Amino acid sequence: MTLLFSPDRAAELGEDQQRRDAVERAASAGLPDTTSEVWRYSPIADLDLDALDIVTEPPSAELATPDHLAEALDGLSAAATVTVADGFVVSVQVADGWEAKGLQVEAVPIKRYEPADGSHLFDHLHAGFAPDGVLVKVADNVAITDPIVIRSHLNRGVAGFTSVKVHAGPGSEVTIFEYQSSDGDGLIVPMTQFHVEREATVNHAVVQDLDHQTWQIGRVVSTVGDHATLNSSLIAFGGKYARLRTDSDLAGRGAKGELVGAYFADGDQILDYRTFQQHIAPDTLSDLLFKGTVDDSAGSVYTGMIHIHPEGAGSNAFQTNRNIKLGDDAWAWSVPNLEIENNDVRCSHASTVSPVDPDQRFYLHSRGVAPTVADRLIVAGFFEEALKRVAVPAAAQMARSLIAAKLDERLARR
Repeated sequence: MTLLFSPDRAAELGEDQQRRDAVERAASAGLPDTTSEVWRYSPIADLDLDALDIVTEPPSAELATPDHLAEALDGLSAAATVTVADGFVVSVQVADGWEAKGLQVEAVPIKRYEPADGSHLFDHLHAGFAPDGVLVKVADNVAITDPIVIRSHLNRGVAGFTSVKVHAGPGSEVTIFEYQSSDGDGLIVPMTQFHVEREATVNHAVVQDLDHQTWQIGRVVSTVGDHATLNSSLIAFGGKYARLRTDSDLAGRGAKGELVGAYFADGDQILDYRTFQQHIAPDTLSDLLFKGTVDDSAGSVYTGMIHIHPEGAGSNAFQTNRNIKLGDDAWAWSVPNLEIENNDVRCSHASTVSPVDPDQRFYLHSRGVAPTVADRLIVAGFFEEALKRVAVPAAAQMARSLIAAKLDERLARR
């Protein structure tokens, strides 16, 4: 591995034995093994870490705001707005009155995440090179009615490591809207953690709009307590190879986790989702719906695991992944899985990979709609089932805008 990913370089972010130890572990780890199920179908061996630079101080240039982001935020009253560049928190603005009501948003050192099933290279690199992260903390029984907006951007040619941690106290409510962008080639390793305490509700959405030359290896990790709810939406349009793994522990009785995904890959993109939902306590509910479209020679990967533990009596778990292939050379792998260790449960999983429905296309053709326009209408409608379940309206609005842009580009090429 390049000397840029060295303990001495990590020390430039602050002397920290944990950082040094993590980088030393990374040096001996190597790239993940694609014969293991959790990395199967991945092109991770093609990633050239030697071509990337490590940034040890925040960039000075201000970020421009893309039109679709400005449109989504127009008229939006945010409780807090956070800007992250190359992994560094460069701006935190909390609207008047919210701190006094119990909202804390600040840049702080984030405790390193250590996966229970063993770390890989990128976990070690994140632990070694992530600067201070974004902490969002909501006091007990406080409802933050305006969203918290976190914008993260990666500049060309660098590796960036971002951290967001959300702690929702008992009976609280908060909405988190993340937007991710980049310029050119690079690697972004984002980590978002949720701790949702008893009877709290967290609504979350992330819109990934990276440059088509950027690599992403991300994680979303959550623990949901008694009768608490996490509604999370993962929306992806960018990236060369963009991977996001979610680990959700439904740890309290009656905990609920809703996970919605919407993704659209074209060109030679690969969008990769790995979901793990652990029903650890009784009477828990997970409901997953992922819908994606692939065009040209692009591909998508979805592998999911619902694990009902012996203590998970009375749990309900639903897992659905549906994909449309627009191009003959496009591809999609869909592998849902169940592991059930208690008989008193309701579980289902389903997946489909297919071209545009010929019956729907024929119906539109018979009414004078051109084939390319018909496909556009069908695909836009296909995503609506998922987008209607996105708990952050601004994210759903942005997703519709980006889907329309992709479909317009496709129509222009035909």
